[in-house]
Amino acid sequence: MPGDSRNVIYICIPSHNEERTIGILLWKIRQVLTAFPRDYQLLVLDDASDDRTPEVLAPYARILPLTVLRHEQRKGYAAALDELIREAVRRSEYPRRDVVLTLQADFTEEPDEIPALLKRIESGADIVTTRVRIAPEHAPRKVRWMRAGMTRLLRRLDWPENVTDMLSGLRAYRVIGLRKALEARGAERLVEWHDAWAANAALLRAVKPHVRRVDEVEAQLRPDRLQRASRFDPWTTARQLARLAFGRDSATPVPARQGGAIVVSAEDLAAAARDVRPAATTPARRGQGGARARPGAAAGANRRGARSDTETGQTPARGRRGKGERA
Repeated sequence: MPGDSRNVIYICIPSHNEERTIGILLWKIRQVLTAFPRDYQLLVLDDASDDRTPEVLAPYARILPLTVLRHEQRKGYAAALDELIREAVRRSEYPRRDVVLTLQADFTEEPDEIPALLKRIESGADIVTTRVRIAPEHAPRKVRWMRAGMTRLLRRLDWPENVTDMLSGLRAYRVIGLRKALEARGAERLVEWHDAWAANAALLRAVKPHVRRVDEVEAQLRPDRLQRASRFDPWTTARQLARLAFGRDSATPVPARQGGAIVVSAEDLAAAARDVRPAATTPARRGQGGARARPGAAAGANRRGARSDTETGQTPARGRRGKGERA
């Protein structure tokens, strides 16, 4: 695959009001794929942005292999992702070798991870998912708890053996699997859920029956890079993922792994809390409320590392969130 110039990587990026990050994301992708040379096309769908996103994209379209699609009325992440996938499949001349790579426009997913995904595809995988890691200082606890809890809930369904994270949007798909999934759906949308986490999980389920091998690699998620107000709604997210788990409002019923009801038990929530609780690096401080872990030096070191990442040209200096804002 690396030596065949006919193979194309279609990088699909849904975007809404990402004027502060879409440009640096595209430039970072260019740097990554210059160091790891592959033929690629950038497909960005501007989902009715009312900020300066169109103006930011315009000069990049003149110097990069970039196509910008646009919705005049906002349709949401899932609809944008579905349309981008259809456009990539339509363009592909070699679906058994071409690849669709999906990621978000807010620069919270790391373009440096792209080569690891493509190497797995080139070694024979049909889908490569990512198992994200989030440092405690990069996201509020509610986001990390929600992610861990919903992942545990969805694990009760029938997923590929190697998949432990169903929510991540940074993935690589061989085009042939996507094309078969689209043919099986007919006129129905491949991705039917509005919330990004639910849409990502539903997309994986839709393509899974049409592929043989699914791999997973570790990747870093950086919610602290967000340069706009967060759109994360924990209740909407939980509701949509629960409905997905029960197989409701989807084109194909979703069976439980063991045929039983799907519930989130107290044990699941406790395990989710353990999954996201950072290890104490200093002795605990005792008070009236019991033992509380004090932030350790390692957390400060991670913050210093995060600063070096975000202040070396990869994150715009203007528009950074204050200390009190949450992802």
